[in-house]
Amino acid sequence: MKRRLYSCLAIGLLLAVWQLSVVLFKLPDYALPSPCAVARGLFELASSGTLLKAVVASLFRVTWGYYLAAAAAIPLGMLMALSRPFAQALNPLIQFLRPISPLAWIPLSLIWFGIGDRPAIFLIFLSCFFPMVVFTMSGVMSIRPTFLRVADNFALTRFEKYLKIILPAALPEIVTGLRITLGTAWLVIVAAEMIAVKSGLGYIIIDARNSLRMDYVVAAMIVIGAIGIGLDTLMRRLERLPQVVWKQRER
Repeated sequence: MKRRLYSCLAIGLLLAVWQLSVVLFKLPDYALPSPCAVARGLFELASSGTLLKAVVASLFRVTWGYYLAAAAAIPLGMLMALSRPFAQALNPLIQFLRPISPLAWIPLSLIWFGIGDRPAIFLIFLSCFFPMVVFTMSGVMSIRPTFLRVADNFALTRFEKYLKIILPAALPEIVTGLRITLGTAWLVIVAAEMIAVKSGLGYIIIDARNSLRMDYVVAAMIVIGAIGIGLDTLMRRLERLPQVVWKQRER
């Protein structure tokens, strides 16, 4: 209750400073809309159905890109951590591509996939894939050799070793990577929708900017932040699962 009270006080203070700044500096709506104007804009977007369609479109793209990245990156990261020749072959390429911003791929993605969902999904995939590979490798490489020797003593097959030893032992690091990359994906989708698609929350922002509806811009920003908090909360609950929290207790 105390934490929630502090959060409410901080939000109230922010709104007061915001409203006071608009009044004192006599800022027009195209420079900085007041909280009341943003609330009206948010209501207009919600009542017209535009906001719901944009949220669904953005979440659809993030979901596809995120799950495709996880399906490809986690097995690859495990394989690279367990196979030295495989890591020596692919790790330089991974480390070379990883620092490149996903937004730098926008021109190529537009040429390859055109306008629509596919270029945005591709950008989300890129933003999540490389960090997931690194986190998975780190988790697998941190496994105690004793665990693997015990698996060999019990004559576990390679599949059983992956399923019963390697994956559970690396799961805390993998879940941490999933949480961080989900936040990155949500950042990238908004930027991608400003350029590569004609729907979603990012498109609302760029379209409202062109028509000087700054109340719509700020309203979309508030929705983006609220959804980001919700996604992070879900991932934090995933971190509290018994299969994940054991490593925190061990530390």
